[in-house]
Amino acid sequence: MQTIDIEDFSKIDLRIGTILRVENFEKARKPAYKIWVDLGEELGVKKSSAQVTKLYDPENLIGMQVLCVVNFKPRQIADFMSEVLITGFSDPNGAIILTTAERTAPNGAKLH
Repeated sequence: MQTIDIEDFSKIDLRIGTILRVENFEKARKPAYKIWVDLGEELGVKKSSAQVTKLYDPENLIGMQVLCVVNFKPRQIADFMSEVLITGFSDPNGAIILTTAERTAPNGAKLH
């Protein structure tokens, strides 16, 4: 494993946000959702494409707080612009387990 300096880590802007809206992403090559995340007053609502269909139904995602990388360049996926990366961990079967907080945090709060 390659090591990095704290300065490298500090370049990644990780923020928590609340999922407001979820739609099936029909045009994605792999099963995915279009997700809208409220990242607080400073950043507003941002869109993301996430391949989390194995463990989550759209209605169960609404209101969930998730950890997002907010300073990657936007990425075009089919006809959808993904503005943030919602983070997660792979389970033994390759399904993604979303990264959340053990308590509610203000939308837009930065990970330290």
